[in-house]
Amino acid sequence: MNYEIIQEKQFKYIETQGGEETLLLLHGLFGALSNFEGILDHFGNSYNVVVPILPIFELPLRKVSVTGLVDYVADFIEYKGYDKINILGNSLGGHISLLYVLNHPHKVKTIILTGSSGLFESAMGTSFPKRGDYEFMKKKVQGTFYDPKIASKELVDEVFDIVNDRNKAIRIIATAKSAVRHNLGDKLHRITVPTLLVWGKEDQVTPAFVGEKFNELIENSELILLPECGHAPMMEHPEIFNQHLESFLQSVGAETLGH
Repeated sequence: MNYEIIQEKQFKYIETQGGEETLLLLHGLFGALSNFEGILDHFGNSYNVVVPILPIFELPLRKVSVTGLVDYVADFIEYKGYDKINILGNSLGGHISLLYVLNHPHKVKTIILTGSSGLFESAMGTSFPKRGDYEFMKKKVQGTFYDPKIASKELVDEVFDIVNDRNKAIRIIATAKSAVRHNLGDKLHRITVPTLLVWGKEDQVTPAFVGEKFNELIENSELILLPECGHAPMMEHPEIFNQHLESFLQSVGAETLGH
């Protein structure tokens, strides 16, 4: 995966400029660009696929929260002049997507959520394991996936380095706590744009029942449950994930043309 990271003002991002429509991807708390490799490779030529790097470790401490990240995404979308975007979020990225849509409904064409927080999540708890415990961290990262082999050494090392950096660890905990406080259960009925929910049946972080609850609360939504899949379907089953995403985007496009 060779995509240049563009830096403009306070924003760092990837942009493929492959098509008219924008597909904006938002990563999770421990997310990285590699999480979206499958989507970038599949959609990069047909959509303008954009991945802003969320400033979880750069925001001023007083702004470290889900709402601070939503403000950042809103500023980024405004700065780039995007309109009628397709917004896709995994884990915390899903939570940010939902809050963005609630605040800017006219800017969004579709939402795609996969393993999204916002209703219920069981992640790190409220404290970190003692620093330096690599094996514990490795098990935690492996537990994100149905197939532990997806948790490459690079991925485990990345998470391990984050939790062993005191400044980063504080920010991760602050963001995770703020996500738990920002429960969206009473707001989701306000979302009317077409929504695709793709969940792993074996997701341990936001279990399958969370996807079912999102499906129940978001009126115009469809839920796809993938077997033998954990918290990051786009990493664990990229081809199946891309097929579902493609047919969803095409069906919404066809409906739009029909109106």
